[in-house]
Amino acid sequence: MKSSLSFFFLFILLTMAKAQSRQQQKVDSVFQQVKKYFNQKNADAIYNMAGDAFQKELSIDAFNGVATNQLFPLGEIKEATLISFVNNNVATYKLKFDAITLQLLMSLDKKGKLELFLFQQYQEPVSDKTALVPSNNPLKTSTDRKVDSVARKYIQKANTVGLCIGVIDNGAISTYGYGETIKGNSKIPNGDVFFELGSITKTFTAILLAYYVNEGKVSLRDPIRKYLPDSVAANPQLASITLQELCNHTSGLERLPDNLIPHATDPLNPYKDYTKELLYDYLKTCKVKTQPGTQYAYSNLGAGLLGSILETISQKPYEEMVKEIICKPLGMYSTGQFLNPLAMPRFVQVYNAGGMPTPPWDFDVLAPCGALRSTLNDMLLYAKANMHPGNDKLGKGIELSHHITFTKDVKIGLAWHIITVNGVDYIFHNGGTNGSSSFMAFNTAKNIAVIVLSNAVESTDELGTGILKKLVD
Repeated sequence: MKSSLSFFFLFILLTMAKAQSRQQQKVDSVFQQVKKYFNQKNADAIYNMAGDAFQKELSIDAFNGVATNQLFPLGEIKEATLISFVNNNVATYKLKFDAITLQLLMSLDKKGKLELFLFQQYQEPVSDKTALVPSNNPLKTSTDRKVDSVARKYIQKANTVGLCIGVIDNGAISTYGYGETIKGNSKIPNGDVFFELGSITKTFTAILLAYYVNEGKVSLRDPIRKYLPDSVAANPQLASITLQELCNHTSGLERLPDNLIPHATDPLNPYKDYTKELLYDYLKTCKVKTQPGTQYAYSNLGAGLLGSILETISQKPYEEMVKEIICKPLGMYSTGQFLNPLAMPRFVQVYNAGGMPTPPWDFDVLAPCGALRSTLNDMLLYAKANMHPGNDKLGKGIELSHHITFTKDVKIGLAWHIITVNGVDYIFHNGGTNGSSSFMAFNTAKNIAVIVLSNAVESTDELGTGILKKLVD
């Protein structure tokens, strides 16, 4: 769920650029124009400098809303300093306003148009940790040592705090904790602490869909208009979108609705104020980017809409469906959207890309795309159930969710993706919020699974795939 639409996400400073390349000169030239238009409060001019990819992610009306309501009130840019230029691509500028200092990340596409344009709170450069981060890894077995060799690279970074890793290898389960649940509390995360799952939530939504398909309540080929109010279903752009296409990211819908950010009262918690009413208002006039069913384009909007439709079908809230159909049968009693007061002390503090505390995300109508929270112990139960589905209703739903539904450019079932690591295919999903990162991958034939939960936004993908590589060497 990481998106260029979130203008205030924080990003850690990287290596300082030492020499000005031709590309850097191009970026700096564009920045000077941006600065001029910013100080003139000319949002349209800045938007016209953006490339196709940027404009597909964010409409001109949404950009104007963000600029007018969040950026221009900061006042003029008084001072601007280039502080890094990473991989000859991404420039980071330190911007001083009257009352605040921010940083702006910028990059250009092949046509010299804005591709990345991201305002963030300014973070001073921080060095990676030099002292060895505490861990409960006993380093006794080959698996212990393999996991540690990869995990250390992640947890020693300046902007990471806590980490839980679960490994299933030929039936044997190993769990590991690194770092802290809260910076400075010296408590190593264990299998019972709660993390944000982010987009791994989508796999739960997919299993719910598959469950209801097997129950005969819906069909994967059902048009979504069948389950929408008449005022929304009247939009001809929605006519050929099916439930399956919402689930496998081929609906043609945007990644996020363009009226989400303008209605976000807290830029660090952008989903919490986005209601069903706002979703329906957007759908009444939205346009699809591509013909449904023909191209893969990851969509939090699509997954959220699917879950909302399942709520309509079941007449139950999303969390209730998840707990009743998936969690209770599997004994996953520490998984849900909301945590009760007794469970809250077990919820880790989450940290942004600069290693600073940030609020966890809250969700309304788009909860089915990323709202669930869980523990490593529960996720190990989830992994085992996916690796070896039973013959009951839930097991058959899980199995159906793995069936491949699209193979052009990407191989995907119902939300579950297929990734290949060192020649081995794994069923996979990851997740990310503004303060958490997650990874889950498994291969039934090899009886192997890896789960990674982090309370930092720093991606765990390289860590997860790194462990898989070590285990199957």
